[in-house]
Amino acid sequence: MEISGQNSRILIVDESRMVRAMIGRHIRERYDFREEGNGEAAWQVLVLDHAIELVICALSLPVLDGNGLLTRVRSSKLPRLARMPMLMISGDDTQAMERANSNGASDFIHRNTPGPELLARVDSLLKLSQAQNQLEEDQQRHVQNSETGLFTRKYIELQAVQAMSHAMRHGSEVSAMVIGFDNVGELRDEHGVEAVKQLQARFIKMLAGKIRKEDSLGHFIGSQLVVISPGTSFTDCDSFGNRLRKAIQDANISIHGRRLDLSVSIGVSNSPSDAVSSAGALIELAGARLKEAQQAGGNRVIACVAKVVSVVDDCPGLDEALVLLRDGRRRRLVPHLPVLGNRLLPLLGLMDQELSLGLPMARLQERLGAVPKDESASDEEA
Repeated sequence: MEISGQNSRILIVDESRMVRAMIGRHIRERYDFREEGNGEAAWQVLVLDHAIELVICALSLPVLDGNGLLTRVRSSKLPRLARMPMLMISGDDTQAMERANSNGASDFIHRNTPGPELLARVDSLLKLSQAQNQLEEDQQRHVQNSETGLFTRKYIELQAVQAMSHAMRHGSEVSAMVIGFDNVGELRDEHGVEAVKQLQARFIKMLAGKIRKEDSLGHFIGSQLVVISPGTSFTDCDSFGNRLRKAIQDANISIHGRRLDLSVSIGVSNSPSDAVSSAGALIELAGARLKEAQQAGGNRVIACVAKVVSVVDDCPGLDEALVLLRDGRRRRLVPHLPVLGNRLLPLLGLMDQELSLGLPMARLQERLGAVPKDESASDEEA
């Protein structure tokens, strides 16, 4: 590492010590820097070293490659990392470059890029990043996000404070809902950042049209949204969330002629049903329940009863399941596999008997939670 006072710090990531040394020589008079030889080590440095403002990173790296590091950075919930300028060192692999571009690379250079050009690229990216950070700070001081028109996280918490204060004075209640797409990362990887932004804009417009005038809609973390709903019980929020979930699940939204496999999950919290002491805690609890819902498979609502709402009621029929499978919408089927499996068991049993397939029927019944017929009772009836 080179240290030169109060300059911006840059992380250089390349397997080759010679390449790292060459880049260091180009930038040492203007910037502090440190070096790492693999993507995993670089990630650990980025998490711990808050002084780093830009990364110069090779696409080809051991342990964790450049695209893997780039994906982690862009998907980080820490704004400092998610916005980090990533100057990627490209090689001959055009597919890797295309992936890096879609994953959010800031710019590209070659290993033999001249020093003056490298410095110019770094200067430009740092100035742009600093301007964006300043804009973000300005937005946080304002009520609305300039891109979406929704309330900022800071302001939505103020709305929750007022709602909870009013509820306590009048013996009423207030609920929070945190809502998010289950597969934002997959959509971004497959269709790009702009497509996801357009999709989220459509979702925001739809959601804004469904909530009440007294409700407040704003940003939570990243693409996740939060609704503060005064005077609304968690059971009403639960019902609303499931209607919204079903609408997204059934929506026919396509990109380049291909229907998207979309689903949302929702976390619900309520005061006084949940023993929370502040508006911030109310919102964070709803966010934690959203995370729990997504970890449980997504396409569901978790409310104050801390119980995953059943999604069996809208289980597709076998014909519809085959169509969904053919269309590549496998995620839509995952929550319903036990029910679909039990529906198929009689047919599988007949096929096993007539075609001598040797299927492990007892094992299938056990795994699917099916109740086998009482053979002795059947014999007595016969």
